[in-house]
Amino acid sequence: MKVLWFISYCAYLLGLLGRICAIPHSIGQSQFLSDGESLVSEGGTFELGFFSPGSSTHRYLGIWYKNIPVRTVVWVANRKTPIKDRTGVFLINSTGSIVVTSRTSGDIWSTNSFKDAKAPVLQLLDSGNLILRDEKGSNSDVYLWQSFDYPSDTLLPGMKLGWDLRMGLSRQLSSWRNSDDPAPGELSNGIELHEFPEAVVWKGSRKYFRGGPWNGERFSGAPDLKVNPIYDYSFISNKDEVYYTYQLKNKSVFSRLILNNTASSRQRYVWVEASLAWILYSSVPHDYCDTYGLCGANTVCVITDSPMCQCLDGFKPKSPDSWNSMDWSEGCILSKPFSCQNKEVFVKFSELKLPDTTKSWVSDTMNLQECREACFKNCSCMAYSNSDIRGQGSGCVLWFNDLIDIRQVSNGGQDLYIRIEASKQAGRHVVNAVLYSLIAVAVLFGLALFCYYLSRRKTKVRGVCGRANSAPCFFNNKLVYGITGQDEWTREEPKEDLDLPFFDLATMANATDNFSLNNKLGEGGFGPVYKGTLADGQEIAVKRLSKNSGQGLNEFKNEVKLIAKLQHRNLVKLVGSCIDGDEKMLIYEYMANGSLDSFVFDQTRWKQFGWSKFFQIIDGIARGLLYLHQDSRLRIIHRDLKASNVLLDADLNPKISDFGLARTFQGDQCGDSTERVVGTLGYMAPEYALYGLFSVKSDVFSFGLLLLEIISGKKNRCFRHPHHHHGLIEYVRFKEAPVSSFFV
Repeated sequence: MKVLWFISYCAYLLGLLGRICAIPHSIGQSQFLSDGESLVSEGGTFELGFFSPGSSTHRYLGIWYKNIPVRTVVWVANRKTPIKDRTGVFLINSTGSIVVTSRTSGDIWSTNSFKDAKAPVLQLLDSGNLILRDEKGSNSDVYLWQSFDYPSDTLLPGMKLGWDLRMGLSRQLSSWRNSDDPAPGELSNGIELHEFPEAVVWKGSRKYFRGGPWNGERFSGAPDLKVNPIYDYSFISNKDEVYYTYQLKNKSVFSRLILNNTASSRQRYVWVEASLAWILYSSVPHDYCDTYGLCGANTVCVITDSPMCQCLDGFKPKSPDSWNSMDWSEGCILSKPFSCQNKEVFVKFSELKLPDTTKSWVSDTMNLQECREACFKNCSCMAYSNSDIRGQGSGCVLWFNDLIDIRQVSNGGQDLYIRIEASKQAGRHVVNAVLYSLIAVAVLFGLALFCYYLSRRKTKVRGVCGRANSAPCFFNNKLVYGITGQDEWTREEPKEDLDLPFFDLATMANATDNFSLNNKLGEGGFGPVYKGTLADGQEIAVKRLSKNSGQGLNEFKNEVKLIAKLQHRNLVKLVGSCIDGDEKMLIYEYMANGSLDSFVFDQTRWKQFGWSKFFQIIDGIARGLLYLHQDSRLRIIHRDLKASNVLLDADLNPKISDFGLARTFQGDQCGDSTERVVGTLGYMAPEYALYGLFSVKSDVFSFGLLLLEIISGKKNRCFRHPHHHHGLIEYVRFKEAPVSSFFV
């Protein structure tokens, strides 16, 4: 009996093993795929089956790379309707429809019916494409249905992103909601159809990123599509189809393009076998200027400038007040409306992402001269360019009315000819002539001054480097300042040497990935702050002075001068500075946990933080403030102490930052008055806000407010008690308010 049982059991195991080893590449109408079984492409590259994403227990039918250790799903059938148990089945039903069904929920996903198919077969190809074909049809190579026509969040080599105009089919990517839920998220990517089609990423219903129209070689705003060793790209636009696709030059390479909802970006990855990891090859938006319409109409975004948004020549801000406060949404308007009496000219701009092509017109037969003439004849025409830049350029694109979403693309982009008043152009020539003359005079003057300097090399040096409270300058390769009470000093005996490293603009751009949006930590009155990494691996935070900053050059000098001298564990350390033309930057040590306000005013994090850790932070801030007021060589009043100006390092040690508004005093002096009250409303001491009187007590008042915010988890400027209608300070002052209610 035992022998018979053993033989039966072995037969069962052999049958099961045979079933596992003989994993099918296709299934017909009489077959089905149950949860726990899979379909593998003939070359073994891809696998189809049921899976649970992330930490979810829900089941989905999907396709993933078979031989990559980290399960990488590239397509999901029932994205919106998961199966809640393991009873899922995948099959071709009697009407020729592809169906995902379960015993508990019935049919949850299906395709169209293909009743005319005599022998429908589902097959998974090595491209990752799941196809339905009629094995006994007149043309078995024609696909009745394919998963490539209905992508999820991933574009694989050979897939088409765009339109099949014959079928009215739009192939779009849509991001997963998160790693546990493949349902369509906020991001989608497809081809926008109009006279000059272009690829667009949408966030919800609004445009989020635009790569610019295809110019024969690449999308005009996507320099990463230039010739490279991995990909070949193409864009097809005809009466039947409009789509973008890419192919791998090396078929042994694995690559995918995905929409990442969490990172709000479209990312291109390459699998590196040696690292057993997906390596990010490129990502968009690449920086802040890639944000669609950031600067408003008739502007250009230049990421290396500050401010990055600029009106085009011949245009002015529509709302100067908003523009100066760095709200660029209203854009720019013509300085003077066109007269349409042959008084306009076209100015050539190079290395630009072409404007949004929604309001454009295209001709494939016109040359550039004919294009110019066509634009000149229409008063609404604002710009023109070639539609194809290959060779000497060909084709014509005209833009009408406002020009939207232009950015400078270094080492990429293309030429754009923009219409302006002839008087503006003439004025520009005059300005250029005057400028060149001034430059020539300045060069001659500089040579004469240099000769004079050499003759006085060993004598006293007068000028801006020696005057009290002067601007910072570089002398003897170091950043130095003048000395209060002295008008001059000698090179051999500098009275003040900050010994502060100086970085050039190229180093800062390289450290921050060209001031990438992905590296942006935040933005304040001074300007944006970016995370960076120096060549030696040191992580830094780069604070970039905006031209329209609420703070300015004086605050910049003040902060360099003060922080360079301060050494305390509870004060942020200044690593160096960058002064390059109009560019002014402060380089700090990188603080891994950001600012204190992200912990205090986030109720979830505030409740989890714990009083002991908050007490440690309060103690550190107090120690830093005590050093500023009593222990440093100069008495320093910060004047803008608040949660966002306290940074936390990797160990959550607090460090006071942002000394742009600080004031210094010598000896026993402990306060002063000013007619220019600066700081943040809601955090100022009453005597300072009302009368301009400030002292160490002003900082103590701000510290007290900060203490109340930490204890309560409430922001002073936003606090309103539901019963008493008091602010945070007034609420604490009322004795009848029970202490317990303070923490509600």
